[in-house]
Amino acid sequence: MDAIETKAGIGRDMDELMQAFEAFKETNDRRLAEIERRGSEDAVTADKLARIEKTMDAISLKQARVPLGETGAQKPAAELAHKSAFDGYVRKGETANLTALEQKALSVGTDADGGYLVPKETERAVNTALKTVSPIRSIAGIRQVSGSVYKVPFATTGAATGWVGETAVRPQTNTPTLAELSFPTMELYAMPAATQAILDDSAVDIDAWLAEEVRVAFAQQEGTAFVTGDGVNKPKGFLTYPTVANASWTWGNVGFVTSGAAGAFPAVNQADKLIDLVYSVKGTYRANGSFVMNRQTLGTVRKMKDADGAYIWQPSGDAGQPSTLLGYSVVEAEDMPNIAANSLSIAFGDFASGYLIVDRVGIRVLRDPYSSKPYVLFYTTKRVGGGIKDFDAIKLMQFSV
Repeated sequence: MDAIETKAGIGRDMDELMQAFEAFKETNDRRLAEIERRGSEDAVTADKLARIEKTMDAISLKQARVPLGETGAQKPAAELAHKSAFDGYVRKGETANLTALEQKALSVGTDADGGYLVPKETERAVNTALKTVSPIRSIAGIRQVSGSVYKVPFATTGAATGWVGETAVRPQTNTPTLAELSFPTMELYAMPAATQAILDDSAVDIDAWLAEEVRVAFAQQEGTAFVTGDGVNKPKGFLTYPTVANASWTWGNVGFVTSGAAGAFPAVNQADKLIDLVYSVKGTYRANGSFVMNRQTLGTVRKMKDADGAYIWQPSGDAGQPSTLLGYSVVEAEDMPNIAANSLSIAFGDFASGYLIVDRVGIRVLRDPYSSKPYVLFYTTKRVGGGIKDFDAIKLMQFSV
């Protein structure tokens, strides 16, 4: 019955979103006609358009939410034992069983810095939830490691190749130029609090509670770091690397194209600038391309039309899927800057190839019932790194002439 009700709810959301989009197009067309006829938009029309946009955003956000739940798969005995021992530690501070289990397992995630590893099920729940909540994590490449640093060689120039006859002498090929990219993992922490009454309530699923509490805090910090992080005790964001005009692009820099106006799109043929951004990316990356921008920028972009008068932004036709712009998915990242003079407010590219997120195995929890009585604090940590892996896969739009 719950599954049937869930599907029915999704269907209603989709119907509401499409109805809202039709109302959006009708109202925005009226706004554009008013501007053309009178030189300015009517305040009533603008207010109605803003209300419709809020409705569309609310429906899209509702569709994107993914509940934390069980996978239904049979769990190994070791996982069940760890889960039971961890439950006793969180609720009552019992450590004997958990210590014995972790010593026996010799887990790669175990450190000497205090605290205990959460069960694998809880770690999977947190990581799955992070991928849903954290915008860049949903499109970037992800690796799990057991060490503190992930190093990978990358060919900045490909090996020389060519055609040769069946019996002809094989010429020697040039050696590719390799660069070693290093992605150190940094500690990310959250400290949710609980009352003893919650912990004593056997009906409360402690794993789900902990995952729900920390995922938002983790996602907010990650989201900022993956976009604007300076690489000091945090991942390095893709906007903090050196940038150059795409015509002069070289390895180690991120290429950009200009919007054609200072702090704005040009007055005419605005959609053409977005097309220029799309085609600044090579075809091998473009097929898996995504736009990244914040809500304010998206509010400007989704009012644009192409030369045939069709809106270039389209709402998603499937629940849980992103909306599209010029046929490519759009990811809202609130840490992207607003449109301003020389701002880098829109990114486009294959983030799965271009940006790498490194997760160290293991999420640790240290129970603290003393620092903030009568509450129990849970110092929860995970180690995360990130940075650009392929500088040719991501391009930016700079709002300048």
